[in-house]
Amino acid sequence: MKHMKKFFTVVLFASGLMMVAAHAQAQNKIGYISSQEVIGIMPETRKADSSLTDYRNALFASAQEKQTAFYSAYEKFAKDSATMSEAVKSVKKTELNKLSTELGGEEERIQNLLQQKRDELIGPINKKAYEAIQAVAKENGYNWVFEKEALLVAPTGEDMLPLVAKKLNIKLPSAPGAGNAPAAAPAKRP
Repeated sequence: MKHMKKFFTVVLFASGLMMVAAHAQAQNKIGYISSQEVIGIMPETRKADSSLTDYRNALFASAQEKQTAFYSAYEKFAKDSATMSEAVKSVKKTELNKLSTELGGEEERIQNLLQQKRDELIGPINKKAYEAIQAVAKENGYNWVFEKEALLVAPTGEDMLPLVAKKLNIKLPSAPGAGNAPAAAPAKRP
């Protein structure tokens, strides 16, 4: 009886330790994700990229029109300047200098406008991706989530991308050749 009581105490103690260890492990669940991959698979990103490309093309077309107008005005000035009075020449030179200065700052202006448009389009997408990552982490008990690109080594089982894609109702693209091999057969490494 004494041995049975001692055995029972040891079993209870071991069970208690296992429960504490499991609880501690569950409290420190760690995951990782590439936020760039999440954003890259979102359909909103493709729409934003398309809108940004259209906007960039419109800005470049406008800049090209300004440049063409400047060259045309300069050629007209060069051709007609011999018949102009000094006062008219002075006004025309001032106008041409102003146009030239504007053209000189056009590239920087375009870059600033593109950055503003990009922030406007991508900001809500970043927010949606972040909120989905937060929700998946909470729903699946992840206490720590790291950016995948910051990790040198990470286990494949903790990559949260499939869970976040599911949360966003996005089907992940299949890996190349995934349809060729049976699902149960593991991929062989060379």
